[in-house]
Amino acid sequence: MDDNLHRVVIIGSGFGGLFAAMALKHARDVQITMIDRTTSHLFQPLLYQVATGVLSQGEIAPTTRDVLKRHKRLNVRLGEVADIDLQARTVTATILGHTLVTPYDSLIVAAGAGQSYFGHDEYAVYAPGLKSIDDALELRARIFGAFEMAEVATDPEVRDEWLTFVVVGAGATGVEMAGQIAELAHRVLPGQFRHIDTRTTRVVLVDGGPHVLPAFGHHLSKYAMRELLRLGVEVHTDVMVTGVDATGVDTKSDDPSLARIPARTKVWAAGVAASPLAKMLADASGAETDRSGRIKVQPDCTLPGHPEVFAIGDMMSLDNLPGVAEVAMQQGIYVSRMITRELHGKDVGRPFRYRDLGSVATVARYRAVASVGPLRLRGFLGWLVWLVIHLVFLTGFKNRISALFHWTISFVGRSRSERTITLQQVLGPIAARQASRPVPNPSRPSPSVRQDPH
Repeated sequence: MDDNLHRVVIIGSGFGGLFAAMALKHARDVQITMIDRTTSHLFQPLLYQVATGVLSQGEIAPTTRDVLKRHKRLNVRLGEVADIDLQARTVTATILGHTLVTPYDSLIVAAGAGQSYFGHDEYAVYAPGLKSIDDALELRARIFGAFEMAEVATDPEVRDEWLTFVVVGAGATGVEMAGQIAELAHRVLPGQFRHIDTRTTRVVLVDGGPHVLPAFGHHLSKYAMRELLRLGVEVHTDVMVTGVDATGVDTKSDDPSLARIPARTKVWAAGVAASPLAKMLADASGAETDRSGRIKVQPDCTLPGHPEVFAIGDMMSLDNLPGVAEVAMQQGIYVSRMITRELHGKDVGRPFRYRDLGSVATVARYRAVASVGPLRLRGFLGWLVWLVIHLVFLTGFKNRISALFHWTISFVGRSRSERTITLQQVLGPIAARQASRPVPNPSRPSPSVRQDPH
């Protein structure tokens, strides 16, 4: 390696990290190391379609090495970041007992965000979120497995519990999940079971706020509510969840019938929490964090007192920017340009300014809402906008063609091609959440530590 190259370390292979790396592709005086705990770039907005059998995980999560294979001065490292030393300018990552220390001249942290249970992390055992491929595969197994369990249940009450699905949170993810589960029950699965009628399935969407899709405005929110009701989804707003267990959900509501909702399958789509790396950086730099744990950055996305460190995407807080993919993309490009301009002795330019490209969300087949600039679109036209936007932002030509093919099968026909499930996809994550801290093994060899030559 040429020691004269400027060393850039990127933490995270999501939209922020990927777009930062791609923007630095032609910077000849830069050497990049990308560190992440997964080997793929996840298109998170389509996770709900993996969970409901429309798409495969490979179509929305291509391998990072494949996506960036033409980037000759980039190294991809698999590992969980354990420490960021702002004084020594090093990042320490671990993987299966091995520790890798990587020095940097510029650091881009794009570690994203996870699910927030608002202080009740025990809910995660019974109501998985939807932030990762593991979450989507677990939920797919739970959703399709619920119909299988209802088929063999002999107790009518137990059967009804298996045929009841509760989605907590009426933002885009919650609305999309509720709509897809309803379509499964009423359009895809009827006639495939002999002892149950899937059309009797109950899909319940609850939210503590007064509206569904509040970020889309009153007009589109009202339309989404109407379409959900048309699908047979029960929508209950101003309802606070107070408990979640294996057989149901407890709520605080003016409606006594909602005090307890018996349901074996729950989806948590309410609230996000920034990556723990945000707090790590805040503690090390003296920066503040907001209520969601996001680190507050300078107008140029740098940490206070550390112009060489950038925090972007869902883990940072700046000007009340929303936690959406477009923010991370634009910040990834912006900070990469900042780095290259500084290397060439140019003015670093203006503070980051977000260009709002709009928001879209599907409600059902051929039904979506889109807020793009001054336009407020709904129905089939909104769905076409949704389709085009997601095709454009899917990574890789092959994935676009494959996704389009599966969408055609799912939307025109009545089939879901990705319905393979295993008990391991359900029991494995549950066991992991319930497990206590690891028991030390005295016979285990000491982990190896090495310095990353890059």
